[in-house]
Amino acid sequence: MFAYGALSSASEYVKIIFMEELRKNQILTVTIDGWGSEAQGVCHVDGRAIFVPGAIPGEEWDIKLLKVGSSAIYAKGEKLLLTSPARVEPDCPCAGKCGGCDTRHMRYEEELRFKLERVNAALQHIGKQSVQATEILGSDETAHYRNKAIFAVAQAEGQAAFGFYRERSHDLIPIDRCLLQSELSCRCAAAVVDFLRTEGLSAYAEASGKGTVRHVFCRQARQTGDAVLCISSASGFGAKTGALTEFVRSRCPELTGIVLNINKSRGNTVLSGDFYTLWGEPMLHDRLCGLEFSIAPQAFFQINPPQAERLYEKAAQYAAAGKDDLVFDLYCGAGTISLRMARDAGRVIGAEIVPEAVENARENAARNGVGNAEFLCGDAGEAAKALAQRGLQPRIVVVDPPRKGMSEDAVSAVASMAPDRVVYVSCNPATLARDILRFQGLGYSLQAVTAVDMFPRTCHVETVALLCRKSIVHHMNLNPDPFKMIKNGQKTIELRLYDEKRRKIRPGDEIVFTNTATGETLRTRVFKLHRFNSFEELYQALPLLQCGYTEEDIAQAQPSDMEQYYSIDDQAKFGVVGIELFPQKETTDEAVVLLS
Repeated sequence: MFAYGALSSASEYVKIIFMEELRKNQILTVTIDGWGSEAQGVCHVDGRAIFVPGAIPGEEWDIKLLKVGSSAIYAKGEKLLLTSPARVEPDCPCAGKCGGCDTRHMRYEEELRFKLERVNAALQHIGKQSVQATEILGSDETAHYRNKAIFAVAQAEGQAAFGFYRERSHDLIPIDRCLLQSELSCRCAAAVVDFLRTEGLSAYAEASGKGTVRHVFCRQARQTGDAVLCISSASGFGAKTGALTEFVRSRCPELTGIVLNINKSRGNTVLSGDFYTLWGEPMLHDRLCGLEFSIAPQAFFQINPPQAERLYEKAAQYAAAGKDDLVFDLYCGAGTISLRMARDAGRVIGAEIVPEAVENARENAARNGVGNAEFLCGDAGEAAKALAQRGLQPRIVVVDPPRKGMSEDAVSAVASMAPDRVVYVSCNPATLARDILRFQGLGYSLQAVTAVDMFPRTCHVETVALLCRKSIVHHMNLNPDPFKMIKNGQKTIELRLYDEKRRKIRPGDEIVFTNTATGETLRTRVFKLHRFNSFEELYQALPLLQCGYTEEDIAQAQPSDMEQYYSIDDQAKFGVVGIELFPQKETTDEAVVLLS
């Protein structure tokens, strides 16, 4: 089980008694009975959750309480009394110190079990969902799998050093190698630091804002051999710039490009400000899902390509796009998911708020000869508005937000487009579960979930979830005569609807016609949606739809008219053909809705 803090239903009196019984520095003997979301072991004493880093469910420990709060208690293991068979000796001297690996003390099979439980616990406790993930796709590689490394650079013992910050701090833990990163990435960081030491330069100090290098960022392609080093610095190197470039190249001849990022912002933002190419090609070229991508330093690209391919294939399976479908990809980055979806869909539109990434995506589409994908620069709300203004309504929306998940406005913007399916790719089970609950309130239900281990030996896990739009019932009033004609088998009738109301009708929805005189009702379900771009296209399709309208009828239709025509098939199932004309536009769009 996963722990989510103190019992919220307990009275204040009981909480006070608990806090008196459990105090800082107290030693307890406990059995670990669950997981915390960051791979800590969890035990329970008097109903309260105690988090013990490094412990594994099933183990017995003597623990020392470090912090006793009203919502959670934190402890450290003092003595391991009963060892889990899943425990192994960590193979890295920095394990438990640098804040990188959370699961090096357990077998990989146990790590996968923890991650699957983490996803399901979030869905159940945060998202209030009964649907659970039944599988997790494990990684074939658990060492040196990352294609991107970001090392912090700071002063340590009087000289520049690289490494990672201790968890929840800005205390640098110096390293010389990392089992998650490529050997080249570590060598690049060492070269930059050695140059600073040789030239007597100081690393950046966040407190004072003085110094030079802040981070070393290296990205290495898995398929092409490209490797680009990006040095994030608070200032340039002046006359020493050429010497820096040559020094790094001599240590790392595999590099294909070196970029300098002048980042003058305060705080710990890795890449910000201006980028300058010092040598070579600043763009990294790699292949994913059979497609070629060009990636800028600031553009997002999955760090574990083999697992990313498995993730995207599962997302494509959930999307189930067809050649008549429009797919909208929000948070599209460099277009990786968009271009994969374009293989199945009729059309894909991606949206991204980072201008450089949008340009990257457009170039990637052109590079791969993908003509049915386009990309917009803007947030969810802006993109939804742009699609609506163009009369476009996606059947499938794919979202891949950052760890913080989607904003409420973004969820509302997606739901306002009324897609049949939402495929949600997430790197944070907690925000995924929260957003699923928000979608649920807007008419969507969770149908399937799969976990994917993109980040072996850490507590992080990727998830892809499928949400489907619930069937919505639309109520329409009809005068007695047209209602009677439908009931008696009349093939066509007319009904005026506003564009906004028509747009809310989607396949799978139900329409209830009510006789305004008697209150009698007829019920039908939306089966299929057709769109036409001209009167000519519509007329050519009419014989197939058996509407009975002639070319003269259509020629006499006026753009100011907003009409839908309804017909019934021979099996007493109600079929609807709707023709909608949009006023105040240079061209007209027509939509035909078939109900069965």
